[in-house]
Amino acid sequence: MTAPLVTILDDEPAIRSMLADALNEAGFRTMAFGRATEFEAALRSTTPDVCLVDLSLPDRDGLTLVHRLALEQGATVIIISGRAQVQDRVTGLELGADDYIIKPFDPAEVVARIRARLRRGAPSPQSGETARFNGWVAHFDRYILEDDTKTETPFSHAEGEVLRLFLERPKRLISRQTMQEALGGAASESFDRAMDVRISRLRTKLREDPKNPRLIKTIYGAGYIFLGDVVWG
Repeated sequence: MTAPLVTILDDEPAIRSMLADALNEAGFRTMAFGRATEFEAALRSTTPDVCLVDLSLPDRDGLTLVHRLALEQGATVIIISGRAQVQDRVTGLELGADDYIIKPFDPAEVVARIRARLRRGAPSPQSGETARFNGWVAHFDRYILEDDTKTETPFSHAEGEVLRLFLERPKRLISRQTMQEALGGAASESFDRAMDVRISRLRTKLREDPKNPRLIKTIYGAGYIFLGDVVWG
């Protein structure tokens, strides 16, 4: 099996070198970039498993890039930034990032978080890469929702984690604690807001009535329940 590919986008050569050395030693393949334009050019012919993205880039707004990566790439997106304010972390997660690591950091922590994210993104034994439910097909290998007219709607890796969680537990209450344990977030207001945003976006893509959703129901004070009939494979 080919080792997972991690791309590193940071304008500081020392950080790129430090991360590449730690990741290569841990068995990952790496590609490092100092500018967003170089990184985006490489994405035309390369599909990384994980993108490490610094927010302070010389040629592009990092948050805008994170949002585009989350929508268009199937990769896990992890922000690495010196911006430590809560609002920066919340914004990054709301725009589709899967994790947020604050500088300075220990490279071993970055390696551990990447491994944890890749484990969570792997299909579970009882499921595959395609799920059918209520006129929809979710293609987790392509990060696409397809309706009964074959119209395709992309979803991000982060949205896919939440959708898979629902589809693997249909008609069962999923508490916030269960979501936290399954998705690896720390119990916090930031995590709760990120989940609310991802669920809201999934409802929009599933064309749910925001006042009376049919598939993803909120059980106030308890969590969520997915009411669809799901067939995997």
